[in-house]
Amino acid sequence: MGKKGKSESRILVGTASWSDPGFVEHWYPKKMPAGERLAWYAQHFEMVEVNSSFYSVPDPRLVERWIHNTPDDFVFDVKLHQLLSRHSTNLKLLPPALQKKAESDAKGRVKLTPKLEAAMIDELRRPLEMLRGNGKLGALLLQLSPGFSPRKHQLKELDDLLGALGEYRIAIELRNRNWVEGENLEATLAFFRKHSAALVSVDAPSEKHFTIMPPELNAVTNPELAYLRLHGRDAHAYTTGKTVAARFNYDYSDKEIDEVADRARDLTEEAKEVHVVFNNNALDYAPHAAARMRKALGQMIPPTPRQTELF
Repeated sequence: MGKKGKSESRILVGTASWSDPGFVEHWYPKKMPAGERLAWYAQHFEMVEVNSSFYSVPDPRLVERWIHNTPDDFVFDVKLHQLLSRHSTNLKLLPPALQKKAESDAKGRVKLTPKLEAAMIDELRRPLEMLRGNGKLGALLLQLSPGFSPRKHQLKELDDLLGALGEYRIAIELRNRNWVEGENLEATLAFFRKHSAALVSVDAPSEKHFTIMPPELNAVTNPELAYLRLHGRDAHAYTTGKTVAARFNYDYSDKEIDEVADRARDLTEEAKEVHVVFNNNALDYAPHAAARMRKALGQMIPPTPRQTELF
């Protein structure tokens, strides 16, 4: 079989979260009640990455509201909890039922065990199944810690997790460059293909820092899904920023948006669906960039005045 025609592939564009303080202050209409934001967001974009799920398992009543407040074809990509993505996790961030079972150190940091991992996955199933049952679950995003490195870890440590979540589409964002440097690259790609996991491509600074994945890496490891996350191109901010907003504080130019649109189109040559997520979440940069991206791709969206231009 030859390459898939671009017409068969879809490109979905959105932002990493819909409730960032910068969005609230600069993008949403002034004084819009919090409960109305998602519906307003969904008038502009077809997908969003849920960020709150990195910190806590989504409450089913909340998920019900998400489903109710978005159009039938709206898609949620869900970021997996930080415990599963090998970040240092405080006991308080586990669901109450698991706090009693988990082992933690003197600082309250949880020890990840196979049993705890399995219990955490079970906690996630209900909200995930609610989204899936309504046709609104896109992919699960496993954003690994930069500390998860080939020097200290092996990718097969993720086998149980990926096996347990095998019925879902999974995108994995490596945050340690060494997984794809030199001879590690082929082994890493082979692992991703074996698990049908999408290796997240990034738009990031071109600096060779161990926490910055190479922005030229465009490997499609699952023909069903390619996933592109945009972190901005400011190397100094990326490597020294103390907060997420500081690290990804970057306003893409129209020329850069056109470059990214071309890259997304290239990914459709090998993947049926491409998710493009703007994570440059300072001020209104992400929704403003995502709107321009949709325009560059020829996707029609209603115009929103940019508040910063009013003053």
